[in-house]
Amino acid sequence: MMTLEPGSHETPAQAKEQGAALALIPATATLGYYVLPASLQAQTLIQFAPQIMAYLTLGIWALYNRDILSRLGLHKGTVRSGVGWGLLTGLLLGCANTLVILWAYPHLGYDIGFLKTTPHGRLPLWVMVPWFICSIAIFVELNFRGFLLGRLAACESGLWRSGSAQRFSPLALIAGSLVFAFDPFMVNTFQHLHWIALWDGLIWGIIRLRTGNLYLTIAAHAVEVLVMYSAVRFALSS
Repeated sequence: MMTLEPGSHETPAQAKEQGAALALIPATATLGYYVLPASLQAQTLIQFAPQIMAYLTLGIWALYNRDILSRLGLHKGTVRSGVGWGLLTGLLLGCANTLVILWAYPHLGYDIGFLKTTPHGRLPLWVMVPWFICSIAIFVELNFRGFLLGRLAACESGLWRSGSAQRFSPLALIAGSLVFAFDPFMVNTFQHLHWIALWDGLIWGIIRLRTGNLYLTIAAHAVEVLVMYSAVRFALSS
């Protein structure tokens, strides 16, 4: 049986991923949040707890594996293609989700005026665009698609005999998308709009699993949010 020993000298091709099950910790923390009393759920630190746990477990996982960047989807030589396709994907999703926010939700009777009072809405435009949005995209994708989804897929790979099922990792895809969409901070900040994150999580998750390119999902995430944020902020301020 292989043991978790930091600094293993196996080559990346020979080394088997270790500690992939650590991704279950932040996923469980997300689920556990919803059984807490309302008084605890309202606390900001509690809302951020699953994400904090995710970055901590990512760091622990990184200690016991080699070729970390490639395992996360940050392969050498894939930056240009990832960013190129990510720009196109993000633009399409940004336009589609902007219509959902500005037309579909109000048409169904939902209020979107609360977006002005969110932390993102209160920050100056020059801070959000592009610096803060791009930074969020990098860290969120590293967490949810690079670490969480990638590790859940590694855990699931042994369940299937079919190669296509192993590559698609349906259980990891669904679980990762739900954890992303129901992240406590996401739900508390964006309220009923957090359901859009489920759709995004599925699309970005499929892209990550099919291409193995995290640069693509980072670029897609950043461009989509830049489009949505700019359009919604303009609409709410006019």
